[in-house]
Amino acid sequence: MDKSILLVDDEEGIRKVLSILLADMGYQVHTAATGAEALRTFEKLRPSMVLTDIKMPEMDGIELLRKLKQISPDTEVIMITGHGDMDLAIKSVKYEATDFVTKPINDEILEIALKRAHERITMRRKLDDYTHNLEQLVRDKTKKLVEAERLAAIGQTVAGLSHAIKNITGGLKGGAFVLEKGIELGEQKYLMQGWEMIKGNVDKITNLSLDLLNYAKDSRPDFQACDPGQPLREVVDLMRPRAKANGIDLSTRFDKDIGPCHFDPDLIHHSLLNLVTNALDACIADSGKKEKKVMVRAIKKRGWGVEYQVEDTGCGMTAEIKKKIFQSFFSTKGTDGTGIGLMITKKIIDEHKGEITAESKVGAGSTFVIRIPKGLHYKPDAL
Repeated sequence: MDKSILLVDDEEGIRKVLSILLADMGYQVHTAATGAEALRTFEKLRPSMVLTDIKMPEMDGIELLRKLKQISPDTEVIMITGHGDMDLAIKSVKYEATDFVTKPINDEILEIALKRAHERITMRRKLDDYTHNLEQLVRDKTKKLVEAERLAAIGQTVAGLSHAIKNITGGLKGGAFVLEKGIELGEQKYLMQGWEMIKGNVDKITNLSLDLLNYAKDSRPDFQACDPGQPLREVVDLMRPRAKANGIDLSTRFDKDIGPCHFDPDLIHHSLLNLVTNALDACIADSGKKEKKVMVRAIKKRGWGVEYQVEDTGCGMTAEIKKKIFQSFFSTKGTDGTGIGLMITKKIIDEHKGEITAESKVGAGSTFVIRIPKGLHYKPDAL
């Protein structure tokens, strides 16, 4: 325990008597005759306790108390007062003095005041240690929790990826089996069926590899001032032949007054392509429905640069499935899907500080919504 104390009194006789008394109590005593000298000594030595007279010339004890608390709020300051200085003593307590003793000083009363100051110091240190230990415990627990979550995420990713690869390899084995039967039997039909199955699954594993590389790639979007309708028009033009071949009405709507936005056109194109592809797949999967429609929109949304909507009349999703669609490798397409498409789409939209949501009802179709911030103002002369 720190047993150093600074004694401040303008009367030399009182300083000598109190110094002897405090030394007998086991303290290392430092003295000062004025408030200014006390501040200089305190700055140099930083004792844990100060014992000061209230009434002193130039800088009184109250002013010294205030300055000491500004320098070191945890320093314990005991005030020495005369019998007529009770108002000043009370005022000193308001400025966070630990205690006050009256002249003539009683040894036992001074010892009690010093003991109380030591108890406050000890309690504060225990509280500081407890707080530090608690903060360290929280940091350790948080670190362990983050690590556990990271390992869990890795486990989920590995499991999902293994499932996706298993589906593809199953398709490859099936294609190889059919191809071998065609060779064995000399059957051209089996040969073509087996070859088509193999080609399809080779394409799947190629696309999966590219998607995984894109997902893992740590690169910033190349933000440009773009026409928000352009990537959606490109996606619709690209997917229209497939929609027509499957009897799906693929239509568009663009608000004319959206205005340019800042985004990465290639990444937004990729996101919209994933959503439109999924919408077409949902309509194709719902073979019993007579009317198959996919509507894509780019509309002006207050507070956002653009809102994209991809709405289909396909099979829809249950509430339980909807909760999982952006999770690692979750797919509703069975062996035909890997689940990474919506993972990449969400990653892209997150990188754009945007939002992606989905609304769906079984048998009534789904609507996916992407909102992109407007970003910087469009300046034609800067292009």
